[in-house]
Amino acid sequence: MEAKATARYVRVTPRKTRLVADVIKRMSVSDAVTKLKFIKKSAAPHILKVIKSAVANATRNFGVDADKLRIKDIKVDHGPTLKYAKRFIPRAMGRASYIHKRTCHITVVVTDNI
Repeated sequence: MEAKATARYVRVTPRKTRLVADVIKRMSVSDAVTKLKFIKKSAAPHILKVIKSAVANATRNFGVDADKLRIKDIKVDHGPTLKYAKRFIPRAMGRASYIHKRTCHITVVVTDNI
C-alpha cells in the first residue's frame, strides 16, 4: 500500500528544500514529524504539511494505522521561476539582471511495508 501527496509551486528554492528532505528520507512518519518541528529551515513547514497530507490520504483511503507508516520516497522537483520585471540586481559594467524567485514541487510517498 502506498499513499502519495504533492505540494506544487512552493515558494522555496529546490536546493534548500532538498537539504531538509534528505534528512527525513526512509524515516518513520512519527520520527520525521518530530524532527521537522525542530528544524529551523524555511522548507520544513512545507514538507511537514505534505507528510501530514500523505498520512491522511493513507488512513482515509486504505484504513492504515498512522503509527505504522514510513516515508518511502520524498522528491523535490523544480517549479517555474518567477522573474519580476520591476526588481533588478546590479551586475558588472552598469548592467542589471532580473531577480529570480524559484519554486519547487514536493512529492511524498508513504507506505506501511519497507
